[in-house]
Amino acid sequence: MSLFKARDWWSTILGEKEEFDQGCLCVADVDNSGSGQDKVIVGSYKGYLRIFNPHPVKPGDEVQPEDLLLEVQLREPILQVEVGKFVSGTEGLHLAVLHCRKLCVYAVSGTQGNVEHGNQYQIKLMYEHNLQRTACNMTYGPFGGVKGRDLICIQSMDGMLMLFEQESYAFGRFLPGFLLPGPLAYSSRTDSFITVSSCQQVESYKYQVLAFATDADERQDTEQQKLSSGKRLAVDWVLNIGEQALDICVVSFNQGVSSVFVLGERNFFCLKDNGQIQFMKKLDYSPSCFIPYCSVQEGTINTLIANHSKMLNVYQDVTLKWAAQLPCIPVSVKVANFQDLKGVIVTLSDDGHLQCSYLGTDPSLFQAPKVDSREINYEEMNAEMKELQKIIREATKTQDVLPESEKQRDVTVTAEVSPDLDEESQAIDSEVKAGAVPSVTVKITIQSRVTAQKPNLAVCVQAPLAVTCDQFVFGDLEPDSSETVVLSVFLKENCCPSELEGTCMVSYNIPTELNPEGIPRVAQCNFSLPLKLICFPAQPSKAANHKLTIDTNKPPVSFVTIFPDFVDPSEGDQANALGFEFLTGSKTTLLASKTSQRYRIQSDQLEDLWLVTKELIHRLEVHFKKQTCKDFACTFSGSIPLQEYFELIDRHFELRLNAEKFQELLSERAVQFRAIERRLLTRFKDKTPAPLQHLDTLLEGTFREVIALADAAEENQANMFQAFAKLKSATHLVIMLISLWQKLSTDQVAILEATFLPLAEDTQELGWEETVDAAVSYLLRTCLSKSSKEQALTLSSQLSMPKDTSRLKKNITLFCDRLAKGGRLSLSTDSATQQTAVIPADGNLPSTTEFSKLPLPTHTRTQSMFISQSLLIR
Repeated sequence: MSLFKARDWWSTILGEKEEFDQGCLCVADVDNSGSGQDKVIVGSYKGYLRIFNPHPVKPGDEVQPEDLLLEVQLREPILQVEVGKFVSGTEGLHLAVLHCRKLCVYAVSGTQGNVEHGNQYQIKLMYEHNLQRTACNMTYGPFGGVKGRDLICIQSMDGMLMLFEQESYAFGRFLPGFLLPGPLAYSSRTDSFITVSSCQQVESYKYQVLAFATDADERQDTEQQKLSSGKRLAVDWVLNIGEQALDICVVSFNQGVSSVFVLGERNFFCLKDNGQIQFMKKLDYSPSCFIPYCSVQEGTINTLIANHSKMLNVYQDVTLKWAAQLPCIPVSVKVANFQDLKGVIVTLSDDGHLQCSYLGTDPSLFQAPKVDSREINYEEMNAEMKELQKIIREATKTQDVLPESEKQRDVTVTAEVSPDLDEESQAIDSEVKAGAVPSVTVKITIQSRVTAQKPNLAVCVQAPLAVTCDQFVFGDLEPDSSETVVLSVFLKENCCPSELEGTCMVSYNIPTELNPEGIPRVAQCNFSLPLKLICFPAQPSKAANHKLTIDTNKPPVSFVTIFPDFVDPSEGDQANALGFEFLTGSKTTLLASKTSQRYRIQSDQLEDLWLVTKELIHRLEVHFKKQTCKDFACTFSGSIPLQEYFELIDRHFELRLNAEKFQELLSERAVQFRAIERRLLTRFKDKTPAPLQHLDTLLEGTFREVIALADAAEENQANMFQAFAKLKSATHLVIMLISLWQKLSTDQVAILEATFLPLAEDTQELGWEETVDAAVSYLLRTCLSKSSKEQALTLSSQLSMPKDTSRLKKNITLFCDRLAKGGRLSLSTDSATQQTAVIPADGNLPSTTEFSKLPLPTHTRTQSMFISQSLLIR
């Protein structure tokens, strides 16, 4: 920030809700008073034309009414105003006003009044030109070296330069390769027009080239503006600046030298009149407008550049000489002379803040008050210091950093899931092929102990589950008030979810004395959905492709007790087999052993075992907890189904490869389609009709190929989503089996989940395979390393899609092997450098087939996300 401000000499606000832009400001002695005093001419997009004659006012005083010489509404938006010698037969200055479809030239004159504020000013229309094309901007000058008069050049929105020799239209030329209009300026020394094209190039066109390119016999045709195209223009010189230009200004303070100044989006260029760069300045801000205004030293030029930080910078060539703060962001800046005060800076903002200011500083009259001296009481200071240190210690205790309990929170959110399914299903646009898709009601209550502003509720469940409404907006909550909403959850897509959980999050603001708008806060809660939302009881099946056996240390429990919602009570305690049929059509069977303490889960699909196995263990834990049994435990002694798990990985990776191929083919066909379009467009624009040579047939065929490829890519994307959902379910299952097999702690299970489930969504840029491979490789080289040589290996810092899954499957198998040989999961650097894999003394290891089946787990939300980031960063 600058220590200096632009001092307000005169300012006013123009109109109400009017808009202004770069060409709406001009300063000149428009009324030909001969006093050398400039007037300020302003036009707005609402069509108001105003002319001011500013006078200095005292601070706090309002602008005098006589400062406004003229205000008239021209009914059409004013794009640009300029002052020059635009009327033949006189060298007096006239005002040119550019509208969208019209160019008007006015004479401004004043009549002396009998009293101070009795002067009257009026404008008289000298001539006007109706434009056949929508105008963008204009420039003027002595085109062709004429003496004593100025000609006008208007650039249209479609790239045509229309030149007017005062009252008559001369000719029009189209700029080659035109796309969008850019700034336009005229250089009198080289007699050329300079603009910046959409190719980010500064281009110069000679006036003589434009003039001789048009047939002289057609100049007098009144329809020339519609029909003239002529020969192609030859550019005089081109300079690539690599960015779009905001404005162009041509100055010539020395008769022998002229400079072209170009203000870009991030750079400021000064060019010689032959297109060579004289100097450039890289700007560390976003500029809004500029003007070169004088040369105070031989060979240098001073420039004013305003930016979007409300700063006005003064440069001498590339050296910053001064910086001043402005009250607004200007869109146009000029330098004018008023009443013996030269060099007044005139700025105009887009909302009509017109200001005349000067640079400098005002003396500060502030004096620091004297401080009453007093003797220091060291005992009181020591006592105060001890008290403050005690407060600091209390405030920095660990328990104060932890989340507040439910009773202490300002706003709490709770979710209650209905124990029964909805009698009338609320499923909307479900793709499940089952006859009836059930839904379950979730009741969410928000309770506030204080005033909560702008509370918003968001409800999230993982796809393929969906909710009837996921966003709620409430009014401000008063203290001790509550809001309740009811929604339904259902299965939307035709695949099983990997989790039956949801999250509610409320964002709100708590106002304070220092911040009345409120401090943002968040409250959230999780809820679990019932298993019967996605499956229903079915007849148990004896045969299955995949089987798992879970061992317990307690006698088996009847399914009537732990699965009352799936078992008919009439079967009594004899029910030792239970069937589940998912809405997607697949079946899973649960068996309880009559003689041993085992449970078997079997299904034709590996991923279908996950939710039933998880539900079984959860209900067993709840059952024995109610019986105050604290030593209940589940174990797994079978083989990890790695081979079946690898098949799911290969299927998912194959679909990712297909998606990449579809993307390449779509890109090729799109390039071909655009090339054919360009050929056809060239044929249609050609004055001489030529046969299409079956280009239309080729265009139609290419279009059909693009549509077919897009449909195939969309279908592949849907299949990839289902494959990733199955992969996540299988991964959850493998993580659970490994944790039961190795009796892992909660922290170790969290590391497993962060390793195998680092992504909530799978994309082509960052896929599951490369992410998991990097995480597993990190664990193999740290806490599961066998020697210091493995720890010294460095991992790649960039993730990219692999060519195949062989490396990933090899690392997963090796990961299970290291765990079986005594390796322990840990993210501690000490354990990573000291711990090595230890083989049990008895040498009893699981067989090789036990490591031929491994999948992935779920997230533990914040903790697992933190761990996965730690794995990749390390």
